[in-house]
Amino acid sequence: MFYAAIFWLALMIFFIIVEANTVTLVSIWFAVGSLVAAVAAALGGEIWLQTVLFFAVAAILLACLRPLFRKYIKPKVVATNVDAIIGSTGYVTAPIDNISAQGQVKLGAMEWSARSTKGDAIPEKTLVKVDRIEGVKVFVSPVAK
Repeated sequence: MFYAAIFWLALMIFFIIVEANTVTLVSIWFAVGSLVAAVAAALGGEIWLQTVLFFAVAAILLACLRPLFRKYIKPKVVATNVDAIIGSTGYVTAPIDNISAQGQVKLGAMEWSARSTKGDAIPEKTLVKVDRIEGVKVFVSPVAK
């Protein structure tokens, strides 16, 4: 049983090294499963029991704790540059007409070429919201009053 405990401890070290290199929160649970199997081996447990404990502990921890850890560890992405414009509001400075490919919107201090998201014409001085950006054009929709 001594060799089985050494095997499980070596496997645990392997999983820890893999987790350190990937940071995906998958192999760490297998490292804990390996530790439990190593303890079972050191206490004289049969190989089938060690294997069942390894897979059971790893699967339970993976299923229960991984979603919780990912929720708190996953960094929040802060919209920067152009992505920060999506959802902002501005005024139409030149009437928007998708058919004639015309229209401009003022967003903050910048003028953008604009198109209507739904394809409808939008008159000048209408308050609009940016739905998406494609290249140098913003696609907007009128803000309901």
